[in-house]
Amino acid sequence: MIDPTTLPALHASHGGIWLREGDRTQAVAKGSAIGRAAETPVLLLNAPLTGQRLGYPELNGLDLLELWAFVHPARFLVPTAKGLAEALGLERPTAEADIPALLQAATAALLNILEGSGWTEREGGWTSAQSLHRLRWPWSPLVAPRIRRPAEAERWLFSRLPEWDEAPPRPATRPVALQEEAVLSRLSDLTGAQAEARPGQRAYAAAAVEAFLPRAHRDQPNMLLAEAGTGIGKTLGYLAPASLWATQAQGTVWISTYTKALQRQLDRESLRLFPDPATAARRVVVRKGRENYLCLLNLEDALQGGFAGRAAILAQLVARWAAYSKDGDMVGGDLPGWLPTLFRRNGSTALTDRRGECIYAGCPHYRKCFIERSARASAEADIVIANHALVMINAARGRESGQRPQRIVFDEGHHLFDAADATFSVALSGHEAIELRRWIMGPEGSSRGRRRGLAARLSDLASYDEEGGDAIRAAADAARALPADEWLKRIVAGEPFGPVEQLLSAVRGTVYARAADTGEADAGYGLETELAEPDGALVEAAQDAALALDALLRPLARLAKRLEAVVEDAPDWLDGAARARIEGAIASLGWRRDLITAWLALLARIGGPADPDYVDWLTVDRVEGREYDIGVHRHWLDPTRPLAETVLKPAHGVLVTSATLKGGGDWGNAESRSGATHLARGAQRFEAASPFDYPSRAEVLIVTDIKRGDIAALSGAYARLIEAAGGGTLGLFTAIRRLRAVHARIADRLARAGLPLYAQHVDPMDTGTLIDIFRDDPRASLLGTDALRDGVDVPGQSLRLVVMEGVPWSKPTVLHAARRLAGGGAAYDDRLIRARLAQAFGRLIRRAEDSGSFVILSAAMPSRLLSAFPPGTPIRRVTLDEAIIAVNTHSRAGVGGGAALGHQDDESGMHDLEQR
Repeated sequence: MIDPTTLPALHASHGGIWLREGDRTQAVAKGSAIGRAAETPVLLLNAPLTGQRLGYPELNGLDLLELWAFVHPARFLVPTAKGLAEALGLERPTAEADIPALLQAATAALLNILEGSGWTEREGGWTSAQSLHRLRWPWSPLVAPRIRRPAEAERWLFSRLPEWDEAPPRPATRPVALQEEAVLSRLSDLTGAQAEARPGQRAYAAAAVEAFLPRAHRDQPNMLLAEAGTGIGKTLGYLAPASLWATQAQGTVWISTYTKALQRQLDRESLRLFPDPATAARRVVVRKGRENYLCLLNLEDALQGGFAGRAAILAQLVARWAAYSKDGDMVGGDLPGWLPTLFRRNGSTALTDRRGECIYAGCPHYRKCFIERSARASAEADIVIANHALVMINAARGRESGQRPQRIVFDEGHHLFDAADATFSVALSGHEAIELRRWIMGPEGSSRGRRRGLAARLSDLASYDEEGGDAIRAAADAARALPADEWLKRIVAGEPFGPVEQLLSAVRGTVYARAADTGEADAGYGLETELAEPDGALVEAAQDAALALDALLRPLARLAKRLEAVVEDAPDWLDGAARARIEGAIASLGWRRDLITAWLALLARIGGPADPDYVDWLTVDRVEGREYDIGVHRHWLDPTRPLAETVLKPAHGVLVTSATLKGGGDWGNAESRSGATHLARGAQRFEAASPFDYPSRAEVLIVTDIKRGDIAALSGAYARLIEAAGGGTLGLFTAIRRLRAVHARIADRLARAGLPLYAQHVDPMDTGTLIDIFRDDPRASLLGTDALRDGVDVPGQSLRLVVMEGVPWSKPTVLHAARRLAGGGAAYDDRLIRARLAQAFGRLIRRAEDSGSFVILSAAMPSRLLSAFPPGTPIRRVTLDEAIIAVNTHSRAGVGGGAALGHQDDESGMHDLEQR
């Protein structure tokens, strides 16, 4: 067998490139490293990232992350040298030059696990290794010989997965009134006897009882808006009454989040409720949209030749993970977030159901399906951890009416408006239309894959019911009016085919004609224009497209009626599995009919009267000058109206909570953005300020001498601030272009100082992995955009400094302009900006012992917005040099640093405080 210590090992970073051969490590140039890697496989850690550092993105080799995914599927790993060393119990490298030796040692350790008797993930390993060997996986020559052949043939993955059991409907929940003493007692059990006293948390838990009282009137839920500052402990504060109500009422509480990070955190917190992991898995269920879960039918297709090359290797590693996964969640679950990114363009999206083509009981793996198991488990659970979008979509589509939540906790409630805006919007675009065509017609031409159209999915209906078969064929014929493959090329060439492509061509022409007047057409970014005063060509194209969509809607409606008739008549072939499949098809048809109906209403607006309840506009979506979609969009002016009708009113109790629920404004802002204003009973209010000592633990520095638009000066400021803090910096940008420019200028400089720098939209890793790396290394820094402004919990020394490139002004879109006009003009903008500042500042202090600085690189920061920060927080306007000194002092002083800085306000800083 090959000795892993004889394999060459390569490490590349912004600080240099090191190659180890035998027992000798030396620094090498990029060309030498690329040449050596091309000659023979070398040990690497994260090949795409290493290739990016070398300027050679197609770099391949023996990636230890792939080996880890084979040996320990579904086991967490921070994908860095430090993370690998700690996971394997090896000595952490003290310098980057030591990393190649670590890669050799880690390889030996992982391969030794395969030969040992304690390998807990052995089942299926031999069979998987043989399949990977046939696919020429680079690790196969080292892995396959070390796995002993089992005495008996290993079971196929699909026979090893457990089946879910059908359960009778759960009885109606009992009306119970929680007692405050019992809630506080449950809270004490959750926090533990040794926990410090938190009066704010106890008051919060007592107030949350409001959402769990019996409802007095229909369509009037008991609603509580609760703003609880960072450090109050609101998670356990609402879990106490929620878990107590679930036990006493024998019902389910849905806890909804906006970010996957909070979902993971809540899942971990569930062990406080149920310390036994098996009990916790049964009583607490995480729910997400279907597109997040592994589709077993897609996986089977991939394993049996549907994938080729590197994608086939990914499928084998995902199959290894599926056998040990807790719930089959591929996005934010226990599938390593870094695994799909190792395969570049051959991603994992084809292994999920992203097109709504599930055949339900017609699938041979239906009884083992992760999605169906999760849905059924949630019906029996005490706590369901979901997300805002799933809660709203289920309510709007009525897919799970038997499980309609009676008690809902919306955590991260300041995002409720945004989630409703996305959920209840409509877009008639090229991408949306072609997906509908493919859902109806299935594969066309030479396209491959498991995609099947209506005729294939409902073949038994077509053979049994003549009218149903006619409706399927009529729908397929009508769907030919929708855009087909290469629709965008035809439109750009001025040769659209069919009425919907003609419409999109007219939309594109209108957008470019109006953008030419503003100079935006040459900027390379997405373009949009208000849907007002359309010309004759656009109106005519809209009318033709509406006729084509109406012709499609009619056979789909006819087909739905025939499916309902079949269920009612119950022929001999309609067993339980077939019934479930037909009912699933009825639901899917209902969603598509609703979509087409919404498109028709939108097209009626073109050339017709405007509806004051909606905002309509036209877009050409582009990235770096390349067009990728064209469409007509419609959003509610106030999306909390459908939120109130479909989600809030049917519920019995709703708790909306956040650390920044008021968004830097007053309670009126919280009520208008949560939907409470549309409820006859309104909502109760609760507020608890953060217990943290912000005056001595934090400071806000507004740098006044960085010229707007000066990328060199901005880059220099970021580099100097990160150096002053010794890493531990979160940099927030409002534009990806500026983020990339700053990263390109400072990454090498910081690396030479031993300060690793990572960035969204630059490093080939998902956001969750970047945050894991940032959290794990106190000297690392991370640059990102809006996704990092909220939902990021990085306590302690890993986050000591937050830097914003400027004031987070709203992008002047058509939608924003309409809402600004309706919401009070400049005051509306100010509320949004204060909310963003408060959310960004909230990343800085996550625990009582945390300390740090918040820096804004903008002299134009208006004093009226400074009320976004907690009362008493020192705020100063300073030069960059003064900010460097302050950050350095604060970082070194730690606990006491902020107190001294709090007394150093200059005149402008004192003026700001007075203005507040």
